[in-house]
Amino acid sequence: MILEEIGASAARLVPELDKVDPRSWVAKGASETYVAQWQSSKDQARALSDGARALAKNPERLSLALELFFRIEGLEHMLGSIEEGARKYQSAQAAQKLVTLYAEGGANRERFRQYMINLSVEREHQFEVMDKEAQRCRATLMAPAPPPRTIGRKR
Repeated sequence: MILEEIGASAARLVPELDKVDPRSWVAKGASETYVAQWQSSKDQARALSDGARALAKNPERLSLALELFFRIEGLEHMLGSIEEGARKYQSAQAAQKLVTLYAEGGANRERFRQYMINLSVEREHQFEVMDKEAQRCRATLMAPAPPPRTIGRKR
């Protein structure tokens, strides 16, 4: 449920980003960087939505969880910049709408971060157990063979 909500929240962000017009900001003296960040934010939001759906289908995949985490972090940082530009060069309403929309998913993103930490701790524990078992098996295989047993009576 959390992953589905993260994906849905990211998908709702894309149309709101489409309402922001950083190209017009450049005409008002803004840096071209805003245009690149805006496009990247839209791409990240779409990828975040897709990534959340993929992870929901296979929630034990640490690699997918890490990818989703980095997308969340990247989008969060870029949106801060886009929000600042929107406030300065477009309107306070456009900026506030982005902030509000992104904030709606904050609790789910925090739960996901905690899930990811728990998943990584679990994986570390599994690797420790596997490593100990592998060492035990190696020790058994490398141990000298016991002396042969003699059959019969000893005189």
